[in-house]
Amino acid sequence: MKILAQAALKALRSLDWPLLAILVLMTLLGLTVMHSAVGGTDWRFADQSRHFLLAFFVLWIVAVIPLPRLMQLAPWFYSIGVVLLLGVEFFGETSKGATRWLDLGIVRIQPSEMMKIAVPMMLAWYFHRHQGKIGILDFLAAAFLLAVPFALIVLQPDLGTALLVFASGFCVIYFGGLSFKLLTPVFLAVVVVLGTVVYYEDQICQPEVDWVVLHDYQKHRVCTLLNPGSDPLGKGFHTIQSMIAIGSGGIYGKGYMQGTQSHLNFIPERTTDFIFAVYAEEFGLYGGIMLLVLYGLLILRGLAIAVRAHTQFGRLLAGSMAMMFFVYVFVNMGMVMGILPVVGVPLPFMSYGGTALLTLGIACGILMNISTYRPVRR
Repeated sequence: MKILAQAALKALRSLDWPLLAILVLMTLLGLTVMHSAVGGTDWRFADQSRHFLLAFFVLWIVAVIPLPRLMQLAPWFYSIGVVLLLGVEFFGETSKGATRWLDLGIVRIQPSEMMKIAVPMMLAWYFHRHQGKIGILDFLAAAFLLAVPFALIVLQPDLGTALLVFASGFCVIYFGGLSFKLLTPVFLAVVVVLGTVVYYEDQICQPEVDWVVLHDYQKHRVCTLLNPGSDPLGKGFHTIQSMIAIGSGGIYGKGYMQGTQSHLNFIPERTTDFIFAVYAEEFGLYGGIMLLVLYGLLILRGLAIAVRAHTQFGRLLAGSMAMMFFVYVFVNMGMVMGILPVVGVPLPFMSYGGTALLTLGIACGILMNISTYRPVRR
């Protein structure tokens, strides 16, 4: 009994209670919206419930692993992920025009998902090992460590996951001491490119124009963003219907399970990437603000954990996890509201999917681990 009591006490001490409270609220809200999106308690609702249970179990496992042990595992985790991405490139399974899955015989995995965690862990480990003597060569080495998995994921092609991996890794590099002055030319180049695309939309969106750096479907997504009405029953259907759903929700929403766009099947992928349209139609502007407040609290808690972390590894990794949540929310809501291209990024704790929830559970477990870690003073 004494051993069990000590184990239970250790388990309780490994949890960050403010973060856990936010996650419980997000879980309840996510299951509520999923119940409406599927129109009841069908197999998808049951699956999502099991996914949440598994995510919380994995969260606890990650939270109780000693932080120094996680830091030791970072290079191995990253190396295995890169090898698996190379395996996808040569032996992966193709589905719907993309090669993202790898069949290992006993399990079928998507290695790009693990890189959302492996890349920031590796970069945080690298900067921790070199803290106090970081120079330009270290930033170039970090950029290379980020560029390898990013390029392999883009080749699959999976631009949405590649952007999330890039964002989580870039945040580590920036928090590691990268000067904002070095980013100014990149920022100006992006503004020029975006301005050129918008100005010459009619010319560059013609079918015969090849964008070279992007696949045809990615070109169509950008052109559809600029003018959804150009193909309202085809490529622009997702964006137009989701915008109609959000707008029809008004200030107060139509009420729980009363959304017409979703329940009449006008919103494609309403349980996954476009679940925010279902939520906004039924709960309106006030519901949307409440959801943003919850996400804001989650991100702020992650940043607070980063500020209070006792190691460089913990600070960089916690900051990256918090900003990863921000990118998830920003990109998903942006594409649903028609201000960003559709790139297939789920809404955290809301969209259906076990792999995405497992990744989020690991990220939250890492945050709890960093929050409760206290180095042993010799």
